Amino acid sequence: MADASLRAVGWARSFPVSGGVRAGRRWTRDHLAALDWTKDAPGTVDDILLAVSELITNAHVHAHSDAEVVLTWDSRCLHVSVHDDDDTVPTPRDADENATGGRGLALVDGLADHWQTHAQHHGKTITACFTPPGPKPPGPQPAGPDEEPMR
Repeated sequence: MADASLRAVGWARSFPVSGGVRAGRRWTRDHLAALDWTKDAPGTVDDILLAVSELITNAHVHAHSDAEVVLTWDSRCLHVSVHDDDDTVPTPRDADENATGGRGLALVDGLADHWQTHAQHHGKTITACFTPPGPKPPGPQPAGPDEEPMR
């Protein structure tokens, strides 16, 4: 995995409604390569790229806004955060089997170790956590969606 001396790193970028999904996947893949995830955890990389695609698409389609994407690696979890301008907090829904959409958050739920929505003064941010396969690093682990954070 990434250099053991690396404690935390992050990147941020805005992806416009016009053409942002493909650019978001490329940008994310480039940063995961910097962490050696493309070499050491290719399955997790695929999961992250699909989640990024779904979250950017949701920002564009449902919020009609650009997607502000932040990737943060804290030596335990890669946090993928996508902010949009819509104040409406999404809820996963059961999509009709013939529907062409409506499965984005269900996919994120199935791919990420955990995820949550943060309502903000202007819009909302959805953050999903992905841990690489293998032994977990020493120290406190991030809280799951139904747990209190460790202090």
